Amino acid sequence: MAATPAQRDIATAADIPALDRLLNDATLADALALYGHDELVAALRTHLDRLRAQVVAGGVERTALMPERIAPLVRAELDAKHRPRLRAVFNLTGTVLHTNLGRAILPEAAVAAVVQAMTAPVNLEFDLDAGVRGDRDDLVEHLICELTGAEAATVVNNNAAAVLLVLNTLANRREVIVSRGELVEIGGAFRIPDVMRGAGAKLVEVGTTNRTHASDYAEAIGPRTALLMKVHTSNYAISGFTASVDVAGLADIGRRHDVPLAVDLGSGSLVDLDRWNLPSEPTVRSTLSAGADLVAFSADKLLGGPQAGIVAGRAELVRRLKKNPLKRALRVGKLTLAALEPVLALYRAPDRLAKRLASLRLLTRGDAAIEAQAQRLLPALQSAIGDAYEARVAAMAGQVGSGALPVDRLPSSGFAIGRRKGSGSLDRLEAALRGLPRPVIGRIAEKTLWLDLRCLEEVDEAAFVAQLPLLHR
Repeated sequence: MAATPAQRDIATAADIPALDRLLNDATLADALALYGHDELVAALRTHLDRLRAQVVAGGVERTALMPERIAPLVRAELDAKHRPRLRAVFNLTGTVLHTNLGRAILPEAAVAAVVQAMTAPVNLEFDLDAGVRGDRDDLVEHLICELTGAEAATVVNNNAAAVLLVLNTLANRREVIVSRGELVEIGGAFRIPDVMRGAGAKLVEVGTTNRTHASDYAEAIGPRTALLMKVHTSNYAISGFTASVDVAGLADIGRRHDVPLAVDLGSGSLVDLDRWNLPSEPTVRSTLSAGADLVAFSADKLLGGPQAGIVAGRAELVRRLKKNPLKRALRVGKLTLAALEPVLALYRAPDRLAKRLASLRLLTRGDAAIEAQAQRLLPALQSAIGDAYEARVAAMAGQVGSGALPVDRLPSSGFAIGRRKGSGSLDRLEAALRGLPRPVIGRIAEKTLWLDLRCLEEVDEAAFVAQLPLLHR
């Protein structure tokens, strides 16, 4: 009996193309050039094994075995395999210094310095004037001291490491006095008591959650006391019936009892943010001027640099930190120092800082300009998301992020996207935005998908709009 047309379209094992035939087919020439012979062969074998199993199970059409049908599927699999895990995204969360999205964006001068450090030998630990081995801290210590008024400084890989180094050096097997209201937990469930325990220091809590007085500190000082510590409550704020001891008051207590004062300043602003009408934060200089012996702070938060932790203060104490073997384990590499130096140098011209420092530029964007941007981009977004959703321009309240100024909000604008009745899924749309070539990261709250445009600079608008049509796939 003659086979029917439908039967003739069903593939058999004999229809599966040979690997060599596919490898030499013009449809896979670009994949061969990009990924090489071995990678392409492995991908083809995997794909052909999958096709063979499907053919045996039945129902595979012969057209599915044609090179022009196989090639794009194999190429897509190779592209997915080789796609970098670390990718650029559009941060539309409303949080400028977003820990999960890499915190501060580096300025162009820092990027250029990193490229140079990656592509040529550099004097990381070599004194060019003396022709002998040098200290890598020397590359940035002079700038830190100039900008903060410190006698000396050292750099480690983040602020938690900076606090750990201070505690382990000055208070190992001894006591550190901290207010109960300052025993903070930062991201990833890292807590000040845990850091102290890891450093070998014994925590002595004084006062209560909401009120701590100078007498609490003074009465807790004993022969085992090594350090007074003040921790900036950067992730939260306590209001109402409260009392705390400022840096000057603690420094006075420390001097009277010959106990140094270390301050964990967290975000560590180098300049007074009031000049840009941003909420005020204590600066490193003002903290040292108030009497702190050491100040630990981050480089990748309000400072706007690469991930690093800086300790600045009295030269004698910093020398002790540098002699601790733990310092070598926590030290930063050449790329961090290469990025940090030009960022610090920008602070020598504070009047031009808002234009040159990327993080400050984003923090100081006017809400009127952001709203105008939202109005300009709304038609393209609405066209891309389709009739199942409705987008509108809405006022928003962003935040600095990374624990800085947790209560204060930044007036902003962006898109509020809702489902039209009986259609669409915000979770599905949010996932589709994350699946774009350059993922778009927003947030869902109150049955609305919010896309805050504070961090979408005009230079990136074209790239943002160009990929929106891919949402239809």
